[in-house]
Amino acid sequence: MGEYSKALSSHEQSLEINKIALPPNHSFLATNYNNIGSVYYNMGEYSKALSSYERSLEIRKIALPPNHPVLAQSYHNIGMVYNNTGEYSKALSYYEKAHEIDRKSLPPNHPHIARVKRNIKNVKKKM
Repeated sequence: MGEYSKALSSHEQSLEINKIALPPNHSFLATNYNNIGSVYYNMGEYSKALSSYERSLEIRKIALPPNHPVLAQSYHNIGMVYNNTGEYSKALSYYEKAHEIDRKSLPPNHPHIARVKRNIKNVKKKM
């Protein structure tokens, strides 16, 4: 709906509640940071998005198994930020990490695999 300030406020409130109620590396906190990052990403505030996505990834690396598909989501989101800021080699690196996890954890015809492959192809064209 484009109401980013309301979305951001809601996600930040959720994060603050979860920080009180949950252990510091709980996967819900990672989801909160990811959601905040997505709002910033959609607002075009890529440095803030990157910071939130990186915090989400840090927690997910601790809270989840190494080939969990949600980890791939974090790598993909960071890749999207780098792609949009013109840092194509970093974007490619993160997309490739996402693709590696997706291939191990999802069925071969899963749409996430196709999406990441498409993004890898597109970023290589820009390099």
